[in-house]
Amino acid sequence: MRQTIQAKVIDLRYLIDNFGIELVLDGSFFHEWQEDLPEINDLDKQLLDKVKMGYFNLLNYPPLLEDVVRMAVVDPLLFIGDFYLALFYIKSEESIDIAVPDEDVIIKGRIDTLVLKEQFWVMIIKSKRASFSVEQGLTQILAYMLGNPYTNKPSFGMITTRSEFIFVKLVKVNPPRYALSKGFLMRNPGNELYDVLRVLRRLTQLVSA
Repeated sequence: MRQTIQAKVIDLRYLIDNFGIELVLDGSFFHEWQEDLPEINDLDKQLLDKVKMGYFNLLNYPPLLEDVVRMAVVDPLLFIGDFYLALFYIKSEESIDIAVPDEDVIIKGRIDTLVLKEQFWVMIIKSKRASFSVEQGLTQILAYMLGNPYTNKPSFGMITTRSEFIFVKLVKVNPPRYALSKGFLMRNPGNELYDVLRVLRRLTQLVSA
């Protein structure tokens, strides 16, 4: 009898044991988040400065409700990055099924925000609360990326807690391999949303090629 497991309840050990997934620490494996990043213009910076100021204003009025913080941070970032324009589009609460190799097991789940371009995925999983750790979202986004049926190109993802952003790269070789960028923090001096936008636009270029 086929067993169904919800993606949100599996852990990284499960992906290691059942998919053989491996973390790559060699910086050359995931160089895309650091190399050939496009510049952003003054208007982009002005808008991102407003996003950051809006976030800190929300901190003054707890609790931080999920939908409000998404509207204030994630949605504007996607808008500024042109992810609402062709050839990309947004799907909310997209259902994804992943078959476990050599077992009669299906992992089911829903990704909060999915950005698609010709089936090459840039995925964003938002947290359920402002204090959520990106580590808690890593297993879930890797599970979704393993479900990508297109194996000839890497998949890229972004996990965000709305106060922190981290990028993920997965290559579906045997065994699957993944790597992470550094974390970009809203509380750091300056505005690291500039860098987040530059990385997003670089990944846009890659999946549009």
